Amino acid sequence: MATTRKVIITCAVTGSIHTPTMSKFLPITPKEIADAAIGAAEAGAAIVHLHARDPKDGRPTQDPNLFREFLPTIKAKSNVVINLTTGGAATMTTQERLQPALQLKPEVASLNMGSMNFGLYPMVERYKNFQHQWEVDYLEGSRDRVFKNTYKDIEYILSSCNDNSTRFELECYDISHLYNLAHFADRGIVKAPFFVQSVFGIMGGIGGHPEDILHMKRTADRLFGNDYVWSVLGAGRNQIPVATMSAAMGGNVRVGLEDSLWDGPGKLAETNAAQVKRARTIIEALSLEVATPDEARAMLKLKGASNVAF
Repeated sequence: MATTRKVIITCAVTGSIHTPTMSKFLPITPKEIADAAIGAAEAGAAIVHLHARDPKDGRPTQDPNLFREFLPTIKAKSNVVINLTTGGAATMTTQERLQPALQLKPEVASLNMGSMNFGLYPMVERYKNFQHQWEVDYLEGSRDRVFKNTYKDIEYILSSCNDNSTRFELECYDISHLYNLAHFADRGIVKAPFFVQSVFGIMGGIGGHPEDILHMKRTADRLFGNDYVWSVLGAGRNQIPVATMSAAMGGNVRVGLEDSLWDGPGKLAETNAAQVKRARTIIEALSLEVATPDEARAMLKLKGASNVAF
């Protein structure tokens, strides 16, 4: 009897793209982030991708001490794989972005695989009044801001975390980022299996058209063969259509309020778990099974939850 394929659901619970004005449901405080991650895990997420925010005003922060306020709670109350961002926000230095993953030694950390424009400024026009001035400055500033991820930056982050046996969610926003990954793989700086997270629909990266998704998958197949695990995230309205294509094409999926604030047209998602449940419905409708955290650990060859520093 054929074995049913397992699909990893990653949930990115808060991120650094959206701001507090955009949704009252966006997790801000350490408790809100912990509750969101635990709820996502209970709904079926095998991995949670985590950022931190300043609890006073919701701005992105890479202060490791704020991560320490929610990571032990998540670990104690679930078996979920914890994935810490090294992307942080485009306003931060590489050294600043690295600190949570370097100090806390998670099973997985994210890594952006190339420098790029990262346009958030069109969102300013969608809201009449912002709660905080930093939101306007942050969004509008992306008009003239490059999200810096040079070869030196990427190598620095990879090399810094190798001694911790942390594996990476390798975020590829365009085709060139796959070639950047191939460069580091050829040099032996990153090891298979590569957890490739293809990102669709960010202004400055590849779009969310079905042909874009096919092109990304064909290129990754050609470069990495059987040495990679493919996952996708679609930004905003692209979230569920892109996830559906990925699941049907043999891939895995990422959802969460970092990537989209919505739970259907015109309806804000009240929880991250709601988006996980949507993804789970699609996966199971395709006669596939949602991977457990331990199954995801085996698929990605992770070091295990007992080998982290929190």
